[in-house]
Amino acid sequence: MKQSAIIILSIIMLAACSTKVENATQTNIELNIYPDYKGVTIPCNIAPINFAITDSVKIDAILISCNSDTLTAEVSNNCTKIDIDKWHNFLADKGGKTLTFTPCGKTDGKWLAYKPFNVEVSSDSIDKTLVYRLIPPGYEIWNRMGIYQRDLETYNERAIYENRYGKGNCVNCHSFCTNNPDQMMLHVRVNMAGTYVFSDNIIGKVEGDFSKFAANPTYPYWHPSGRFIAFSLNKIYQDFHTADPNIIEVFDDVSDVIVFDLENKAIISSPLTCTTNAFETFPCFSPDGKWLYFCTSQAFDSVKWNYKNAHYSICRIGFDAEKKEFGTTVDTVVNAAAMGKSASFPRISPDGRFLLFTLSDYGNFSIWHNEADLKMIDLTTGDSVCTDNINSTYTESYHSWSSNSRWVVLSSRRGNGLYTRPYFAHLNTDGTFSKPMLLPQQNPQEYYQKLFFSYNIPELVKSEVDLTARKTDQLVRKMQK
Repeated sequence: MKQSAIIILSIIMLAACSTKVENATQTNIELNIYPDYKGVTIPCNIAPINFAITDSVKIDAILISCNSDTLTAEVSNNCTKIDIDKWHNFLADKGGKTLTFTPCGKTDGKWLAYKPFNVEVSSDSIDKTLVYRLIPPGYEIWNRMGIYQRDLETYNERAIYENRYGKGNCVNCHSFCTNNPDQMMLHVRVNMAGTYVFSDNIIGKVEGDFSKFAANPTYPYWHPSGRFIAFSLNKIYQDFHTADPNIIEVFDDVSDVIVFDLENKAIISSPLTCTTNAFETFPCFSPDGKWLYFCTSQAFDSVKWNYKNAHYSICRIGFDAEKKEFGTTVDTVVNAAAMGKSASFPRISPDGRFLLFTLSDYGNFSIWHNEADLKMIDLTTGDSVCTDNINSTYTESYHSWSSNSRWVVLSSRRGNGLYTRPYFAHLNTDGTFSKPMLLPQQNPQEYYQKLFFSYNIPELVKSEVDLTARKTDQLVRKMQK
């Protein structure tokens, strides 16, 4: 009865709008849409969530309603074209409310209103900018990848750095300090190789005596003070399978964890995080900076042939920023190895409450594991938190938190099992996640069907990064002199 009332009300209001709907007939026919935004929760400041009607019916307009307010979206080739200014004006007071989307179309001279669907609007905003690397699936064109930023309130995207600027090098592993766009670092490989730190438009290079270690800095994580960056020092190998669902395997032959003091250009290490009998990787500071979390697995010989025996657990060790030293004991936080599983990529919510990580069957490079799922524990209680709502039958990995701890962006292959795309999920006050929503695009079906690149390491930052590809290249080149 309630649903019928919504449809009837939609028809009445639509009749008064520019589409001039006359004699509309209500129907309970449910249409399929791409992306699947049905039942998702969206940030109150997100760009318009355009979608395509994938059924063979003609849709002429979408009525978006909330109580007595309505917004009519145009439809072209069965894809919505929501006006961005009208959308943001419409969302201005809709935090905590429900939007109802009603597709309407004229068939054989008759107007039909199809079954509506709902979208929840959270009063929790999301950080304005998403930074990510776009990487092709084939390594033969690796020189085409780059690091980009996207304004989440619009569809604007621009490059922070692209490989084509850097003499055919490789750029990767960007990282930000506490979602701050003014404190960023990235690695440049091959030509102009180095780890570069951008802080308030000043560039520096991580230069220290790494000769006593078996590898150079790889996976980074900033200390909340902005003075230190934790690195894993990984000697990485990769193999390609011809008859395995997980087509690529990446594994460590050696890996340790250290902290680099940016101010003194000094390496801070501990025998507890640089051991010969274990692989340590994926460091992550707690929001208060007093703990360094990392993943560790028992080391063994011939890892290339025994990679399925590598099972990583999540541990932590104390860190004293004033004394610039590690603690004396290591605690196990998630004993994944005891479960015959492997944990990777620990990330703690900025409010310090939740630890989100990836769990897979083995190894630490879960981005290529179909079975990889996101798991979470409440650090205040030690209890596991259900994350079924954000996982799929394909890979979930590479995730980061919003600065207000209310949103998570994750990389997922749920679309086709081949390419990772960024999805956003809201963390409700009861500790449950909403259904993930795909990053909005002006024409999402056309965009994602034609995009033969994967989104890699999506990071939420509070505002635009003041770097262009050309400016970044100029800064990096100056450091070579």
